[in-house]
Amino acid sequence: MVNKPMTGQTPEVRVEIHGDLPPGTAEVARSTVLALVEETREPVLSVRIRLTRMDDPTVERPCLAQANLDVNGRRARAQVAAETMSEAVGLLRERIVLQLARVSRHLESQRGGVPEAGEYERLLRTEPVHRPHHCPHPAELREVVRHKSFSLPRETPDQAAFAMDTMDYGFRLFTDLTTGEDSVLYRAAPTGYRLAQVHPRPERLGAAAIPLTISSAPAPRLNLVNAKRRMDALGQPFVYFADDATGRGNVLYRRYDGHYGLITPTE
Repeated sequence: MVNKPMTGQTPEVRVEIHGDLPPGTAEVARSTVLALVEETREPVLSVRIRLTRMDDPTVERPCLAQANLDVNGRRARAQVAAETMSEAVGLLRERIVLQLARVSRHLESQRGGVPEAGEYERLLRTEPVHRPHHCPHPAELREVVRHKSFSLPRETPDQAAFAMDTMDYGFRLFTDLTTGEDSVLYRAAPTGYRLAQVHPRPERLGAAAIPLTISSAPAPRLNLVNAKRRMDALGQPFVYFADDATGRGNVLYRRYDGHYGLITPTE
């Protein structure tokens, strides 16, 4: 048992079920996650779990499990895929352990900062291989079904990496704090990150704790139609581009349902 600040209450754990799952699945997931978060050092204020079984025989691992957590005011997320939901819940528990460790180290050692050099390499070595696959929709049937627009956070690549990893995202769209450039950070390999910018300025970037490489190529200037064509042709998980009307950095990405999502800045 760890020494944990007393919050005075058990965290709220909500479970959403999508698809055909055995009776009792929701309660098993709830009790598994609740037993875990009650043993954490940092107080977990709420948890939302989503369990989905995709009705598609072409999907190798149709059972998806996702958890969104409020850890003492900081958001964290975990998601996995497996052949059965029982396996998915077990993998989700392992993933949450890693995410809670990330947040706990961040809050304990560098309040308001990021883990020290070397910590990212250790955490990256524990990255799971049980990520969900995209549904194999033909390119001509893919549509942009979700459009998110918000003011991009102004942060360093280190801060972007921490936010991306604790939310279990494949990329992070942000405005670089030093250069003022719209940027995207993503995992380039199991042990590193890569940064792309609308107008690359590697000479102005400060030192980073994360193992970082920087693309020297400016983001291609595209409209949404051409960005979609690029995605269809290359088969990449996302395309980072400068909108041909605004010049701002946008991301078109593959959703797990096989369609596309679009992220654009509001300012």
